[in-house]
Amino acid sequence: MRKLIYVLVVFLLVFLSAPVYADDPALKFPMREGSNASAHKHNEEGISHYNQGHYDVALKHFEMASNIDASVGEAHYNVALCLDKLGRHGNATNHFYAARKHANGNQSILNSGILNAHAPMKREGS
Repeated sequence: MRKLIYVLVVFLLVFLSAPVYADDPALKFPMREGSNASAHKHNEEGISHYNQGHYDVALKHFEMASNIDASVGEAHYNVALCLDKLGRHGNATNHFYAARKHANGNQSILNSGILNAHAPMKREGS
């Protein structure tokens, strides 16, 4: 009985001390002058699938958006979120760096906890 109580106390302490992070939402594609409508459409479709937990399908749409217009930080950010959800952290890190590079002042990207955990400012070019 003592061991069971000890295990329960340790278990409880571990879960109570762990930080609680809200899931980072996928970001909408900015429609600026010269923006690509096809890239925007893929990003919107990706957001829909991401919100449903279909990360593999969302990833395909976000990658299409990123391939069509690689200068949009939100596209890289969304790719990185999916890659992180799928456990492909190395690839996610590369896209988080690209998201920061192309953020164009978007504070949702620049202040993102998951981005800054994956892609600290130490790396050259970030």
